[in-house]
Formats: sequence, C-alpha cells, structure tokens
Amino acid sequence: MLRGLLTLALATLLAACVTTPRGGIGTSDEIRAMTYNIRLDLASDGANAWPHRSDMVAEVIRHEAPDIIGMQEVLLHQKNDLQTALPDYTFIGVGRDDGVDAGEFSPLGWRRDRFDVVNSGTFWLSLTPTVPGKGWDAAYPRVATWAVLRDRQSGQRIRVLNTHFDHVGTIARDRSAHMIADWVAQDGFADMPTLVMGDFNAGISSAPMAILTGANKVRLRDSRDASESAPYGPPGTFTGFHIDAADAEAIDHILVSPAIRVLGYATITQHWAGRLPSDHYPVVADLKIAR
Repeated sequence: MLRGLLTLALATLLAACVTTPRGGIGTSDEIRAMTYNIRLDLASDGANAWPHRSDMVAEVIRHEAPDIIGMQEVLLHQKNDLQTALPDYTFIGVGRDDGVDAGEFSPLGWRRDRFDVVNSGTFWLSLTPTVPGKGWDAAYPRVATWAVLRDRQSGQRIRVLNTHFDHVGTIARDRSAHMIADWVAQDGFADMPTLVMGDFNAGISSAPMAILTGANKVRLRDSRDASESAPYGPPGTFTGFHIDAADAEAIDHILVSPAIRVLGYATITQHWAGRLPSDHYPVVADLKIAR
C-alpha cells in the first residue's frame, strides 16, 4: 500500500512539472513574440564583438523559443550565422543600404513549423519608402520589415512588423511612427491581429510612441502595460553591455492590436558570469489571439 501511494505521489509530482513547448505557449491561438537588438559586429567592441558572443545570442533565442522574432542591427554575416544556428526559423529582410545585403538588416523570423508566409516586404522610413535612403534628420537609413503570416494549424492570419527607429533624428522618429501607424491602419487590414515590434530608440512615454499607442486610429497597446500578469524583469532594455545598467524605461517594445491579449511579458536578463549576449536585453511577450 505504501509503495502504491509513493508511486502515485511521484506520478502526480512529475505531471505537475511537465510544461508545454515554447515556454508554455502551445495552443494555436497563443504566440510567443520576441524583439532583440543583437548589436552589430564591431571589432572595436573587443571582447563583446560578435565572434565572442554569437553563441550566447543563439542560445538565448533557442531557450526562449519565440514563435515570431524581430531583430535589429543584424549584418549579413550575423544573419547567416543565426540562420545556421537556428534552423527551425525562416528569416526575411534586406540590407538597409541597398535593399539587398549591404548595411544593417532588421530581419523578421518565425518558426517554419508554425507559420506560412502569405505576403511580406520592406519599406524605408523616409519620404521615398520604396527606395533605400535616409529620412528627414536621421543619421542612417532605417527600414521596416513586415509579413502576413498564416497559422498552419488554425488558418488564423496575423500581421507582424519589425523596425529600428533612428537614434539621432527626433523628426525622423516622429515621422517613422506616423508611417507605421498608417501601415497598421491601411484599408482592408486594420482588423487583422497585428504586432509591431522593434528598437524604437524611445521610451513608451515619448512622443513617437504616443503616436502608435495613443487614442488614435491604430489603437496599439504596449505589451508591458497590457500584460495580464505582472511584468518580469527590469523596465530598461539598453545596457551598453553593462550588467548593472538600470534605465527607467525600455526602448525595445512589442505593441499589439486590440484583438491580441498579452498573457505575460518579460525582459530577459540572461548573462554568463556577467557577460551579456548583446547591449540590449531582449523582450518576450506571450500573446493570445482573441476569437
């Protein structure tokens, strides 16, 4: 009898410890999204240059197992490295300097066993969105990479956009926010569940983010503010490779349309003995599409 009770107790304990794949996200209407500025490869970063941390970046992504991921500051060889390290993902995007492979990418990726792509593209955050170039007072060309994805199980379609706003141009950040708001609100798509994510180089209380999250036609919500469970991790996301950095606001955001619930939110602070994989923390949001 005692042996039987112990066996039953052990089975119950093991059942309680079982988790579903992808951090608890497993049903067809639930999605884990991640945005991650991986820091471009610069030899001047010394010990923090890409060859010394590429494995850490890939390991963070594998562990968090997002269904959809947007990355920023990705040079072509970094993109190729991650495609090799993460074979379960499809990545799209173009180099911002020439629309092919020169300069930084803002690639968008998804699990190929979860989604098929219906349509995709890139536009430049400038007065000439179909032509590579800088916009307004921006220091560099900036792009938005987007896709319409179809869930292979449910058939549900979702729009996703990944971007990286300029770090210098205040006008450029405002105009870029207006461009993306127009993309979200375009005729025929405004009611489709939509994610907008990236490094916006702006806190959620800033003017550019208010354009995207204010009481306006796009009605996007910040996933940290909208999370139904308490946000996990520090509010700030930029570290400059300093583990003790403590910015008051994130500059990396995942924004969601009204049709998407935010079940949970986390700033991922994983490090290896104080060594950080990037100069930004990635942000993860667990989402549920309303029926």
